[in-house]
Amino acid sequence: MSGFETYFGEAMALLTAVVWALAVILFRKSGEAVHPIGLNLFKNALAVILFIPTAWLFGEVILRPAPVGDYLLLFLSGALGIGIADTLFFKSLNALGAGLIAIVDCLYSPFIICLSMLWLGDTLSLWQWLGVILIVSAVLSVMGERNNASIDRRAISLGILWGVLALASMAVGIVMIKPLLEHSPLIWATEMRLIGGLAVLAVVLLFHPSRLRIIASIRSTRRWKYTLSGSFLGAYISMILWLAGMKYAQASTASALNQTSNIFIFIFAALLLKEKITPLRLAAIVVGVAGAMMVTFG
Repeated sequence: MSGFETYFGEAMALLTAVVWALAVILFRKSGEAVHPIGLNLFKNALAVILFIPTAWLFGEVILRPAPVGDYLLLFLSGALGIGIADTLFFKSLNALGAGLIAIVDCLYSPFIICLSMLWLGDTLSLWQWLGVILIVSAVLSVMGERNNASIDRRAISLGILWGVLALASMAVGIVMIKPLLEHSPLIWATEMRLIGGLAVLAVVLLFHPSRLRIIASIRSTRRWKYTLSGSFLGAYISMILWLAGMKYAQASTASALNQTSNIFIFIFAALLLKEKITPLRLAAIVVGVAGAMMVTFG
């Protein structure tokens, strides 16, 4: 067996981080013209369509014989963890920029761990508690960043709030189905969650007072290439890679490699979006990622 075959799962997990980071950069560009609800709606609709032939390719079925309760739980998980959470994430991304969202995103692991403690009876080690403290410290440090030409302190605080709510919603959406995922095909579960996310967004759009403006933003050609490519990479390719990483590598190793997406987002934001790297932001991303690793391996 070659070295690549031996570490295939790890390679897929690391590639997931790179692809997701690129998708975040594209979402940031798309968000300059497309409303967060519209962007999330398009992203989920594209992924739902693409996962149908993907399920067939991998020998899975979309409507498998499963208890109604399993379907409802996955729909609810998707509504919260994809429909609501990703919309809040896009709002946060628009407010903060990709560089700062990479720091806030380090909170995802602590949310997962803490919710697992409450709902699943998991415990938190001393190293994990220290990791949580490091991550929270990193996020709080950027809230005190001095005003500059592109973003002010109020915008930073509001963007961080949207980001925290997004990550909390994502974590709840995952932890609530963790026992179900242990005995369910991952592609099927992913498709059901995407449908749940798409359904709640359709309802929100139906009653939203600015629904015509939101629809018009989706149809706008100003950022179409970013909307399409970001959605394809972020909602489909990165998900396939994530599934491969989780299947062929240990879950803890895959999760740690996935977490490196924060580093790639931070780097790509500087290289591709020309976002400013300050000493404070650099220190915050280092501390935040270090804390995320401690939470993952602690």
